[in-house]
Amino acid sequence: MLVNGVFADAVKANDRGLMYGDGVFRTLLVRKGVPQHWDRHYRRLSLDCERIGISPPAMETLTEELLRLAKGDCVAKIVVTRGAGERGYLPDASVEPTRIISKNPIPDHRILNEVNARFCDLRLSHQPRLAGIKHLNRLENVLARMEWRDPAIAEGLLLDINDHVIEGTMSSLFLYHEGCLIAPDLASCGVEGVQRERVIEYSMASNTPLQIRRFGQDELLKAEEVFLVNSVIGLWQIVSIGERRWEKGGFCGELRKWLQ
Repeated sequence: MLVNGVFADAVKANDRGLMYGDGVFRTLLVRKGVPQHWDRHYRRLSLDCERIGISPPAMETLTEELLRLAKGDCVAKIVVTRGAGERGYLPDASVEPTRIISKNPIPDHRILNEVNARFCDLRLSHQPRLAGIKHLNRLENVLARMEWRDPAIAEGLLLDINDHVIEGTMSSLFLYHEGCLIAPDLASCGVEGVQRERVIEYSMASNTPLQIRRFGQDELLKAEEVFLVNSVIGLWQIVSIGERRWEKGGFCGELRKWLQ
């Protein structure tokens, strides 16, 4: 792990990322030492930093450190916190951001194409100021993921306090129905991921109608195809939620080829 460019296995105990979840992160796939879609990940990381008032590290700095650490095939994670400071919610203006880059093996579940899912009981709260940001406050996702330990279920689907479907615990979600691609509205909560961005681009490139709007469990269960994406798993088509079953879908197959 690199902390501010130095190999280390710890951050300062008073780092605001640890104390308050005051920071953002991105997770990406590295193939043969090449970070996949790095320009996109850096752009989103920078935007997220700016939205919460953190000066983003220079792209050249993160690129050099990422290439130095993440060789071969692996999953890289980049964390930027506001930095170490005194106790209290108001950060000192002189605080310098902390940047952390770590790497892990590519998980076995990445090779899956079709998965079983479930609806989570936990409901996401609304906070428009944080909507879309991949911030470090992920306790809702942790609690939701703790709801099941059945290895046959790969992902849990999160709804908001108004019972609108938002995303998976670690993934972006889409529906495909009657020739139209449907994405959840993330104006109040949820994460804007790079793969979500790419799927939306595919809709334009393939002239597939796209709707970004609110929908609930009933509409999801009636959709012809339901799928999940993130930068590590690629695309997973959901083939079962409870008693509902789906056949392997043609749209998911074509989109998967395009994403790869």
